[in-house]
Amino acid sequence: MASSGSYVQVALVLLAVQLVCVGAAEADQETGTVIPAESRPCVDCHAFEFMQRALQDLKKTAFNLDARTETLVLRAERRALCDCMPTTTLR
Repeated sequence: MASSGSYVQVALVLLAVQLVCVGAAEADQETGTVIPAESRPCVDCHAFEFMQRALQDLKKTAFNLDARTETLVLRAERRALCDCMPTTTLR
C-alpha cells in the first residue's frame, strides 16, 4: 500500500513540474514572438494584393472563356453553313 501512495506523490510532483515548465515556455514564446507594429506588414495591404491577383486571374479566365466561346460559335456556324450548301459550290 505504501508504494501506491508514493506513485501518486511522484505523479503529482511530475505534473506540477510539467505545468511550471509549460507556463514558463509559453511566457518565453509570447515575449519572443512579439513583432513591433512598424515592421509588421499591413493585413489590409495583403488582402488588397490578394484580391487584385484574384481579379486578374478572373479577368484572364473570362477572356479565355470568351475567346473559346467565340471559336466554338464560329465553328458551329461554319458547320451549319457547310451542311446547307452543296460541296460543289464551296470550291
